[in-house]
Amino acid sequence: MHHRTIDPKTAHVAGTTLVLASTLAIAGFTALGSVFSYPQILQEPTADILTLFRLHQAAVMSWFGVLMIGAALMAPAGIWIGRMAGGTLGRGIAAVGIAAAVVQIAGLQRWLTLVPAISSDAMDPTRQFGAEHRFELWHTVLGTGVGETGGYTLTALFTVLVVHALRRSLLPSWLAITGLVAAALIATGVAVPLIHGASLTNFAGYILWCAWLLAVAATLFRVRTATPVQAATDPEIGPTTTGRTRTSGARP
Repeated sequence: MHHRTIDPKTAHVAGTTLVLASTLAIAGFTALGSVFSYPQILQEPTADILTLFRLHQAAVMSWFGVLMIGAALMAPAGIWIGRMAGGTLGRGIAAVGIAAAVVQIAGLQRWLTLVPAISSDAMDPTRQFGAEHRFELWHTVLGTGVGETGGYTLTALFTVLVVHALRRSLLPSWLAITGLVAAALIATGVAVPLIHGASLTNFAGYILWCAWLLAVAATLFRVRTATPVQAATDPEIGPTTTGRTRTSGARP
């Protein structure tokens, strides 16, 4: 069985990205829930959404910007945790983390780039219908399709891969199980268009996931010396105990 070692500095950087991602997500959702009734507001008529957006436009845009930064941090988190895992699994974690960041940013950015102009057009009675139609179109494509469905799926997959990579070396059983439960609850979000109650399980999953990120970060911060971790290996490349790769002609 091949092993690699986790460098404490890598673990601490990964932990820092998880703390920042979780903190910004919690702050963003809390603030938007207060000033914009988000995400419940999205169940209201489009005219009401745009009216409330205009009333608190600066604050709403600012906090969606915070959520975008938090989502973007999944990319470096995936890269650093991927380095810890190594091998094919590590590359998978990095790729999924980057993809999760991209789709969530794509979904959230509409509140900064598209909705302000749409909201302004909706104030003109002659352009109101067209403006509301554009809002609903972009909400369906970028919001529901890309940001939510893609984001839920990739976030859940990212969580499962991280648990798989760290459960034998760093994560206690209860923390591994918590991560899997959070991933399952988040994944229920893809069923929201069909099952209204799925929005509640999805929301609960994200709350649990943010707490899980902080707990994983605390575990990573406790790494003080090089820690052995079972690594995924490729057919041609196998990790050494120092974390560097060596060429091997035989399969492990």
